[in-house]
Amino acid sequence: MKLHLVDGTYELFRAHFGAPPKKSASGQEVGATLGLVRSLLTLLQTEGVTHVAVAFDHVIESFRNKMFAGYKTSEGVDPIILNQFEIAEKAVSALGAPVWSMVKFEADDAIATAATKFRKEKSVEQVIICSVDKDLTQMVDGRKVICWDRRREIFLDEKGVVEKFGVKPESIPDFLALVGDSADGYPGVKGWGEKSTAVILAKYKHIESIPKDPKKIPLSLGRATTLLENLQANYQDALLFRELSTLRRDVPLKESLKDLEWKGARQSLKRVCEELRSESVLERVKKWE
Repeated sequence: MKLHLVDGTYELFRAHFGAPPKKSASGQEVGATLGLVRSLLTLLQTEGVTHVAVAFDHVIESFRNKMFAGYKTSEGVDPIILNQFEIAEKAVSALGAPVWSMVKFEADDAIATAATKFRKEKSVEQVIICSVDKDLTQMVDGRKVICWDRRREIFLDEKGVVEKFGVKPESIPDFLALVGDSADGYPGVKGWGEKSTAVILAKYKHIESIPKDPKKIPLSLGRATTLLENLQANYQDALLFRELSTLRRDVPLKESLKDLEWKGARQSLKRVCEELRSESVLERVKKWE
């Protein structure tokens, strides 16, 4: 069987920018939630999809905010979408999918933990991470663990990660640390662009393995010298950024693989749809728990 691990936060944001607005019975904007529900229902009812879990950033902040003041926060995020996380999690749970609501950790950490834990199960043929988050590509392992961009129908196995970033999955945290990740709020190291970083990490894999001798860097001497000077001047920051981009694999998830089997929508979905003022969703449900 294949295990689908869904980045609920990404799916909710995607729906927010793609679904039409809609008011709930209480007057709350819930268009993104409805878009998310429809999208996940389509996934759940797809042939071959049997085991699923959905992770959310219940709050945007996490333990990483204590490590770096510039790390992403909820500041500047549209309140319309922030206010929908709770109802979105409730709706997904009513669909019958396990929901991991992250507060201390992030949704990506829950997905990384689950991928690490369940890929070892003999019955798991493949773990499919449903997200476009660059951080999650570090979890890709051959074709056993892959990433899937559901919107564009793009699958990234290990070969795909190398083609896209120029480095193997194990080097993704180092790559992001040096290049920076504006979505997560850390700047990287000055001068380290994607191409030069990929060339260096393709050979040396990790930051601490990069030699200090510019002659050993597979770039022009002048370019290599500048990059190494910038790295040495910001070395501790680079290690910190790598720690920020490295996903945790020790999130306390209580579910077993059996608990992730989708058995159908729950009866509570009827009440949720009544609140969302969208009875049409119920007409699309083919399987009830």
